Amino acid sequence: MHYRKTILTALLLSVFIIASAAPVPEISRTTLKWDKQPFAAQTDGIWRIAVTPEEAAKQNVVSAAIDLVPYRGKQLAFTIRVKADNVSKPPQPWNGVKFMLYYIDGENQKRWLHPNNVYGTFDWREISFIAPIPSDANQGTLMLGLQDASGAVEFELNSLRVETIYNMVNQDYIITYPERVRQMPPLRGVMSPQREMTEADFKTLQDWNVNLVRLQICRFWAKPNTDLDLDDYDRWINSQLDKIAREIELAKKYGIKVVIDLHSPPGGRYEDLNMRMFFEPKYADHYVLVWQRIAQRFNRDPAIFGFDLINEPFQTRPATVSYWEIQKRAAEAVRAIDPDTTLIVESNEMDSPTAFGYLSPLAMDNVIYQLHMYKPSEFTHQGVHKHFPVGRDYRTDEIAGRHWDKEALREILAPARKFQQKHHARIYVGEFSAVAWAPGAPEYLRDVISIFEEYRWDWSYHAFREWEGWSLEYEGTDDKSMKPAADTPRKRVLLDGWQNNRSK
Repeated sequence: MHYRKTILTALLLSVFIIASAAPVPEISRTTLKWDKQPFAAQTDGIWRIAVTPEEAAKQNVVSAAIDLVPYRGKQLAFTIRVKADNVSKPPQPWNGVKFMLYYIDGENQKRWLHPNNVYGTFDWREISFIAPIPSDANQGTLMLGLQDASGAVEFELNSLRVETIYNMVNQDYIITYPERVRQMPPLRGVMSPQREMTEADFKTLQDWNVNLVRLQICRFWAKPNTDLDLDDYDRWINSQLDKIAREIELAKKYGIKVVIDLHSPPGGRYEDLNMRMFFEPKYADHYVLVWQRIAQRFNRDPAIFGFDLINEPFQTRPATVSYWEIQKRAAEAVRAIDPDTTLIVESNEMDSPTAFGYLSPLAMDNVIYQLHMYKPSEFTHQGVHKHFPVGRDYRTDEIAGRHWDKEALREILAPARKFQQKHHARIYVGEFSAVAWAPGAPEYLRDVISIFEEYRWDWSYHAFREWEGWSLEYEGTDDKSMKPAADTPRKRVLLDGWQNNRSK
């Protein structure tokens, strides 16, 4: 994650506010000073960086200083066009092609902002990332190049854009809730499998003292360029709503509340995981129609804890309608049909707790704000899709540059806690987990649950009888050795947590 450099001719970075014509200061009208490096050459405004396999196991980047003072408190989107030739797959998803801003925030924490999973061979295309700039930021460092990867990459400097991606609003808004929500104790439950849940499933959850299920409407999870045919999408959605209706009847029978979670919106995602509906109006409009259909179908159903408007929104570049604005549109459409059912809004960056640092509340009451807790991902997702190596122990190892314990987790969750206190918000942890074979997974789960309980957050474990790696009813040392297990240390931790539903 770091630096290197070389000289460049004058470069203007035009910066503007997407939602307003009012300009913000340009980052620089002077020459960006790039450090010289033997592996990098700049010709006609294009940086070309070539790295041999022998030199790949390090950071091979050029860098230039950027004054961040004019951008304090803003949410910036950095975008550049890049071309790659045979860039090897790096051991970590944040390495490979490196386009990154580095700075130290006001709490003396190092921040690296960058896109992930950029490698291989491809023609010119845009890559981007978002960077919230702290109110006390001073200087940052912009980096281009390769890290832990060989091959060649080119950056088109004239395409470099830095823009404010959205503005924070409603910062003094205090959220209120109706009496039934205000008096409701925290709910504790699970995420559903993608298949239809059976009566036996609900009976098991009742036996476990679960009182909440997040019912996911999901297909093609994170697969790009799916759900583009809206007629096909509607046929699928209609079948899913029929499934949800049957599951709600079973939930009522067993005294369990549900969240309706639109996991797969129309248009799906691009290759960079940005949701297509943020950029293409026909999918945004159809998304709102889908929520109108859901609201009409389940209007004021007492079994519903909330309508979860988008699962894990991800926006790293300026859009026609932002991740926040599109949820606002859906919320307003639902409220016109059903004024009573609680709405659930998610934060950016895959519903990261960090993104609560720039999340604005809707100017609307009876809205719960959701986060997902998979931090540090190098621990929770070790061996999942081969992203992270197996064997990192929560209890003893340095992971993502630090040692972890309950206080370290509390730091990660701090932006959501501050949002809760500032806006009097109810917070829901819609997903959290640690893969079955992660050393120290029970201790990790016990620590995060204890924080949720301390803050009186609702929570649902990911996931119930879905993939074996997340299941509480399987054990193994990797994804190829998983076997059913009636009792597991992780399951005992969750059963302890759900026991609180009996007395509160």
